[in-house]
Amino acid sequence: MSVISRLMSFNKQFVEEKQYESYLTDKFPDKKLVILTCMDTRLVELLPRALNLRNGDAKIIKNAGAILTQPFGSAMRSILVAIYELGAQEVLVIGHHGCGMTNLDAQGMVNKFRERGVSDTTLSTLEHSGIRMERFLRGFKNPEEGVMHSINIIRNHPLIPADVQVHGLVMNPETGEAELLVEDYRGET
Repeated sequence: MSVISRLMSFNKQFVEEKQYESYLTDKFPDKKLVILTCMDTRLVELLPRALNLRNGDAKIIKNAGAILTQPFGSAMRSILVAIYELGAQEVLVIGHHGCGMTNLDAQGMVNKFRERGVSDTTLSTLEHSGIRMERFLRGFKNPEEGVMHSINIIRNHPLIPADVQVHGLVMNPETGEAELLVEDYRGET
């Protein structure tokens, strides 16, 4: 049985047994949080549990390294939607130790593209179209640097309201211990 077949079989049973009922909530985050974090599989259940977040408490956006590569990309759009349409009032950027984006080798990735059949013509066309692989595949030296990079893009974004706080954390993906890098309550006493 394929992975998708197993998933669909489980899903059918999940719905038939009404196991979804314990997850019922609405689309608005109860704790008024939007979280940008890494897609690392170790964080899927650990991060919400380690921060006492339940289904419905926060909007969680995941991408490689919790990195915003551009101020008008899809992750930033999601943050803006969470704030303006869904009532989020605070943003948490959460990186983690042992992240695959640490010291990511852009040229190594390009070589892997070639190994999987992406032609030099395609890569050249992208380069001539303004796609710079070293920027597109940007990593960081350490997770703290990555978190601060994303925080700076969010804080300085022209569409982020001044009253939205932007915090930064780095998590241990084995223990769930969270280290607070930035607690942003600017203007509050």
